[in-house]
Amino acid sequence: EAPEMILLVPHGGPHSAIPTTFIPSYTFYASYLNAAVLHCNYRGSIGFGQESIDSLPGNIGRNDVDDCMEILKWAQKKLKIQKVAVVGGSHGGFLTGHLIGQYPDTFFAAAMRNPVTNIPGMVTVTDIPDWCFIEALGLNSYDFESFRIPKPSELIKMHECSPVSYI
Repeated sequence: EAPEMILLVPHGGPHSAIPTTFIPSYTFYASYLNAAVLHCNYRGSIGFGQESIDSLPGNIGRNDVDDCMEILKWAQKKLKIQKVAVVGGSHGGFLTGHLIGQYPDTFFAAAMRNPVTNIPGMVTVTDIPDWCFIEALGLNSYDFESFRIPKPSELIKMHECSPVSYI
């Protein structure tokens, strides 16, 4: 039976990748939901070289979202399916928030697992402040030798990179 919907699954990380291995939960999605499961290894994923990895910091919510939408449009055309849901955890949840914020009419359902939604609200209370600085502001924006609070201009940039900015 042909799938009725596409389930877009951007991976977490962001500097990791979805491997081509058997994932039992995706078998459930495919059979129970009658869905075509679409993984997306966007720019910044490992496996495409250091230049690709380095292209994402400072461009989160743009490059990764653009890549997810590009592969989704390709799959929709190829499979002739318009009904789309999106689910992701961690950075995949961050992307899920961005995708539904930037493209609200594209997705009929979304689920975010442990997502990053508000980077400025996270930066001073997290155990990974380096993620907030580097991914939102770019490489070399964090000093691993000493912690400092972000400047107001940095908090604004962090907000602009956050899915919460679409509310």
